[in-house]
Amino acid sequence: MPGILLSALSPLPKVRATHPDCSVVLYFQEQEAECLEIIRSESQTPGPLGQQGCPTEWDGVSCWSALPVGQSRAVACPDVLHVFKKSKVLIRRNCTESGWSFPSPPYYNACELEAIGSNNDTEAKKGYFVTMKVLYTCGYSTSLAALLLAIGIFSCFRKLHCTRNSIHIHFFTSFILRGAAVFIKDAVLFSDESIDHCTMSTVNCKAAIAFFQYSVLANFYWLLVEGMYLQTLLLLTFTSDKRYIWWYILIGWGVPMLTVCVWVVTRLQYDNHGCWDDYTSLYWWVIKAPILLAIFVNFLIFLNVTRMLAQKIRSPDISKNYKQQYMRLTKSTLLLIPLFGVHYVVFALFPEHIGVDARLYFELVLGSYQGFLVALLYCFLNGEVTMHVCTRGHADHRSVVSVQVQAEIKRNWGKWQSSMESNVFNLATQDFTA
Repeated sequence: MPGILLSALSPLPKVRATHPDCSVVLYFQEQEAECLEIIRSESQTPGPLGQQGCPTEWDGVSCWSALPVGQSRAVACPDVLHVFKKSKVLIRRNCTESGWSFPSPPYYNACELEAIGSNNDTEAKKGYFVTMKVLYTCGYSTSLAALLLAIGIFSCFRKLHCTRNSIHIHFFTSFILRGAAVFIKDAVLFSDESIDHCTMSTVNCKAAIAFFQYSVLANFYWLLVEGMYLQTLLLLTFTSDKRYIWWYILIGWGVPMLTVCVWVVTRLQYDNHGCWDDYTSLYWWVIKAPILLAIFVNFLIFLNVTRMLAQKIRSPDISKNYKQQYMRLTKSTLLLIPLFGVHYVVFALFPEHIGVDARLYFELVLGSYQGFLVALLYCFLNGEVTMHVCTRGHADHRSVVSVQVQAEIKRNWGKWQSSMESNVFNLATQDFTA
């Protein structure tokens, strides 16, 4: 029975590196290890209960301490099972001459877990996660294609080479790394269905998770850089200073690298268990806190930029062209800051097991299309980019036409030359004979 219960609680479809049900499985493994240690200790120092009564026993869910015959013990449902439904029912076992009695009521009834173990529920969840995997795979693939095209456009047109677009390219690159990290993580953790990813503890899986965390951190910090750069433009009234780009690069790539290094060292030293994808661990805050800090600072920038923008637009000293530049960059950045930060802050305020379906939907499905949205706002819908692309297209067309005309002239030059000589001779003859 305990094995059936754990199988019902284990992750159903293996489509995500950190499913909250892994925390349930790991919790029971830790409880089992502690209980077995107690049993081992009791076996080494047998007492009166070692000769008569019921010894300490692990039944797969709870650890039942030793009791003399004729007594009973009651335990509550494990706290970790309250993720699904809270229950105040106590499970009781009696110590008889033949040993421990069966739990009464059964765990399924006491902890209200019957619906979780049903076949219909299992099949429904499998279909749900498989559909979600298809959606986020399509989303990340679309985003990767759009981001690579956007980087190509910014790189190919020399007139688009500037500090602003360099920051955009770094921002795009962080999304590419994030999409690649998701595919790498799936390939490493879920390539073999026979492996339980909840208990996997290999160098490859830890490296995949560390790379994924780095890409997520870089994402949020390059969004922070976008906000900082926008605020700098408004403060300096478009006074360009390329020296700032190195500070932006240090913040966008350096801070995430430092954070992940601290997290890796911490996990190696104090919590080197599993695949480091247990978000219930206290050490997860080494990653979570810097992300929340970046979101909080970006929110302050959001408020400050909105205030400054209102002042700039009302100012009669600002030319129409500058106002258009303000609006073009501001609309994109101010849209992205709340879009990227709001849902993360909302979910960060609750435990990982609350709102699992909504969390998965936002992080995997909608999150997979964020790269496409960024490329759309900063590149494909950018009027400056569109103008340069169209101008280059017309120039290329004129160049092609010019080359074709030159080739036609070269090809027919001999005929035209003979024809011209003949016409001149005829004209001369006509003149002499006239």
